[in-house]
Amino acid sequence: MRTNTPRLPPLRDEEMNAEQEAIMAPFRKLGADFAVSRAFVRHPAALQAFRVWATHVMSDSNPLRPREREILALRTAWRVRSGYEWSRHVLFARRAGLRDDEIQALKRPIAEGGWTDADAALIASADALVADHFVPDDLWGRLAAHFDERQCMDAIFTVGHFTMLGMFLNTAGVPIDPDVTLDPDLDARG
Repeated sequence: MRTNTPRLPPLRDEEMNAEQEAIMAPFRKLGADFAVSRAFVRHPAALQAFRVWATHVMSDSNPLRPREREILALRTAWRVRSGYEWSRHVLFARRAGLRDDEIQALKRPIAEGGWTDADAALIASADALVADHFVPDDLWGRLAAHFDERQCMDAIFTVGHFTMLGMFLNTAGVPIDPDVTLDPDLDARG
């Protein structure tokens, strides 16, 4: 979290118009009526388009396994300093099979995590993409040794998705949902 006061606070039910209510209906149906979508629905067309992309990134149409997607999501959240993304995805990561020690290791240098070569390639790719928006040749070779072409593409897309979303969450000041806890390491409020 970067700000104490949300710049684009989540809309309450009584603040939404009919268009916003219609766009929020699928989120409610999925049990994903989170602050992020309630803030995002201030721009209905953007949320509608975002939902299509987010569904690809976070569903089985993405050929990366859920565990791999969550490694990328959490490492990206850590790198972009998105307390909201981190807090929400810790739960998803646990459901995808990451242990708490692995989740905490995503905050540290790769060599300290005891990662497999495939996991280390994903984490290093997230680091490279956030830092330089590019995966260098040697790292691309390591990634391609473990993942096929579509999986490599979706690794890039997943990091890009969570980078963009983290920028929105950080700048908008979207508050943490009450069912999760802000990691104190990501509390940058003054």
